[in-house]
Amino acid sequence: MKILIASDLHYPTINGVAKFSRNLAKGLADLGHEVLVIAPSQTGRRYKEIDGNHIIVRTASVPFPFYQNFRISPTPNREVKAIIKEFDPDVIHIQMLMWIGQAAMKYGNKYGIPIVSTNHAMPENLMDNLKLLAPVARPINYMLREYGAHFHAKADVVTMPTQSAIDMFKAGDKVGKTIEAVSNGIDLSRFTPGTIDPAVAHKFGLPLDKPIVSYIGRVDAEKHISVLIKAFDEIQKETGSHLLVVGDGTDTDHLKEMSYALGVHSHVTFTGRVTDDEIVQLHKVGTVFCMPSPAELQSIATLEAMASGIPVVAVDAGALKELCQDGRNGFLCHKDDDQQIAESLKKILLDKKLRQKFSDESLKIAQTHDLCTTLARFEKIYTDLINA
Repeated sequence: MKILIASDLHYPTINGVAKFSRNLAKGLADLGHEVLVIAPSQTGRRYKEIDGNHIIVRTASVPFPFYQNFRISPTPNREVKAIIKEFDPDVIHIQMLMWIGQAAMKYGNKYGIPIVSTNHAMPENLMDNLKLLAPVARPINYMLREYGAHFHAKADVVTMPTQSAIDMFKAGDKVGKTIEAVSNGIDLSRFTPGTIDPAVAHKFGLPLDKPIVSYIGRVDAEKHISVLIKAFDEIQKETGSHLLVVGDGTDTDHLKEMSYALGVHSHVTFTGRVTDDEIVQLHKVGTVFCMPSPAELQSIATLEAMASGIPVVAVDAGALKELCQDGRNGFLCHKDDDQQIAESLKKILLDKKLRQKFSDESLKIAQTHDLCTTLARFEKIYTDLINA
């Protein structure tokens, strides 16, 4: 098959959408399909590049000021039209409902090309980073959700990463068609339990003689990492633990200042941006993984931690309850409740038997999210559409 993936967020941008769209492209190409990705340029100018086994066509772009390392293509219509006509795909898979996604939907519909549209984002992902709009966040969130429903209704098949996400949006009713839950999936051959490479631990100065609370992902306001730092401050002395924050984003400086103000800065490591291989290694070092974000439609980072055999503490919001199953592989906490998060972390850190039980269960749950299964499902969806 000739598969075109349209993604307004794509590697090297760091977030779940970008990671999934790249995993999808590489995975489908590994299966023998001809894959082309349309994504924003990282220089501003148009160009093509080869990403291992597939081609990325980069459209003209400008910086987006609210996220680090995030560029947008606000007027890609002509470029997208030309790319679609030249590549002549059998199917188009849209990852975002922004400008490249809009153009791909427009010309896919115009030329009668089957379209799959996946919704990865919640309006809150954007609004938490636009503080000036906080007073009108609720009506804006409503408008964005209505726009999303209108957009996805133009696709032939719509998917979301979890059933919780579908239920939360009442998406089928709004879009006017059945929506299927298809996990983002992760590469279970890469994320496995084990011991961190000493060279990686040394590079980041990690104290391997202490229990480590880890967070891996974007470091932006919407992730509510400040709540985790407050919780860590509550338990650091009693547990003798260290906090590892992996990733970069617009909230990094604020969080560093916060750790100094609380007096825990010497017990916190901020790695900044790391390589894909380092992420695999850093997932192995955590004693417990914490996801304080209330706006997750799945959370690939949490899945990766679980596949690495790590217990989880997460917020009972979004779709996290499908991964962090309260009392089975970790604890769910109320949104922004740093006291409850602190108590949950402490229970796991101080109870070796409980920690082992949660670790075993994390592995079992993660096994149901193999990327190979995700790729096979999308292959079947594409094939059915093409043959319809």
